[in-house]
Amino acid sequence: MLCNKKILVVVPARGGSKGIKLKNIRPLRGVTLVDLVCKVVKQLTYVDRAIVSTDNDEIAKVAKGAGLDVPFMRPESISGDMIADWDVLHHALLATEEADNKTYDIIIMLQPTSPFRKPEHVTATVEKLIKGDFDAVWTISETDSKSHPLKQLVLNGELIEYYDSENGPKVIARQQLLPVYHVNGLAYAFTRECLVNQKTKKGKKTSAVIIKEPI
Repeated sequence: MLCNKKILVVVPARGGSKGIKLKNIRPLRGVTLVDLVCKVVKQLTYVDRAIVSTDNDEIAKVAKGAGLDVPFMRPESISGDMIADWDVLHHALLATEEADNKTYDIIIMLQPTSPFRKPEHVTATVEKLIKGDFDAVWTISETDSKSHPLKQLVLNGELIEYYDSENGPKVIARQQLLPVYHVNGLAYAFTRECLVNQKTKKGKKTSAVIIKEPI
């Protein structure tokens, strides 16, 4: 508990990845991605509950061995490639609340595919959510100017064109570019109201923790 808020961690780890089969339990230098998440969670002393949402028995077994709970198996209806994070989080929250007979105020999503996550990344995200009275807070990183949207190209047959045909040709120096950011996946924090009532992971008041270190 932090600031009298009951906090639930949800680790989404489905088994149907098409890129690398069962990637969430593939060892990285001898340690699985699920194990790495668990190591971070154990350092978050303010977390009341940490669960894994998975549709795979093998992942569930590894998660339990790592110290994370698996109070339910994810239904097939929310286990496919095109299922949004919100569907998984919403189901996980309500299913855990039913199992625990309690309500959680804050939900943290920690995806196993961010192995360089540190406890302080998560804590900064949760603290900003609470202190700023936001609906959600995500960790983001600044995008290199070479990858700025106004410098992107598309192919029209054999011809290249600017992705933004109106503004792209006007860019001469990077100083003209407004900084843009991308989601880095280290941590997400949401209020229950955001997930349950607004039915989104990007609520009306969503802020960010900018991670400046390389990840």
